[in-house]
Amino acid sequence: MDDRVSISISEGVADVRLVRADKMNALDQPMFEALVAATDRLSKEKGVSAVVLSGEGRAFCAGLDMGRFAAMKEKGGNGIPGGENRDLTVRTYGKANFAQQAVWGWRQLPMPVIAAVHGVAFGGGFQLSLGADMRFLSSDARMSIMEIKWGLVPDMAGTPILASLVRDDILRDLTYTGRIFSAQEALAYGLATRICDDPHAAALDVAREIAGKSPDAIRAAKRMLNNLSVDPGPALLAESVEQQKLIGSPNQTEAVRANLEKRAPNFAN
Repeated sequence: MDDRVSISISEGVADVRLVRADKMNALDQPMFEALVAATDRLSKEKGVSAVVLSGEGRAFCAGLDMGRFAAMKEKGGNGIPGGENRDLTVRTYGKANFAQQAVWGWRQLPMPVIAAVHGVAFGGGFQLSLGADMRFLSSDARMSIMEIKWGLVPDMAGTPILASLVRDDILRDLTYTGRIFSAQEALAYGLATRICDDPHAAALDVAREIAGKSPDAIRAAKRMLNNLSVDPGPALLAESVEQQKLIGSPNQTEAVRANLEKRAPNFAN
């Protein structure tokens, strides 16, 4: 796990960092495994009252590793986290599958999580930020629900969280177009909590403030606030059903090939 995600704990705050900086913290299989392992570990840490999640290097997380898309171009379906034959509809983590747990696990943690986002948070990286209770962005941060570019739909637990944050028409706009939007737009849409000169430092400050409060009250508050949301189970399953139908299909493979070959796609009707 240490070559993908590092965890340091001090004074009740867990500083969690994605450490695949040379690849802009892109999501390969070891990164997915490390994210799931990190939330599993933190769920058992009794002395942690708050978590800060960030990425080292130039970006928070650039999304799915390009090697997975290259595999999709050649074989179709090989980009599924956990192996090309994995059934996405199988619930391996309660209401979530493996890829969803890499995001949903942060929402399930008993303590608050603050994502400190700089650079880009695209596709799966954007969805990862949604697992946090709050998102602190640098002024030059950029985000995108980028799955449509690759002939896919968001499938890492983002949709049930987005539905509670964003106006329906804005969510549809961002999902259908996959357009890149700024930190200022994210704040206006309800996707950013704050814009900060140094989001990681600001997140640590707030995390330390939270850690100074009663841990019983903080955990009770998170349980209470999580219970305000509708049951995410149907939305998580719907993500998986739709994505499984798309992965490896002719038009999805064509979307990947066109992007990698830098040409206009030729979709079949």
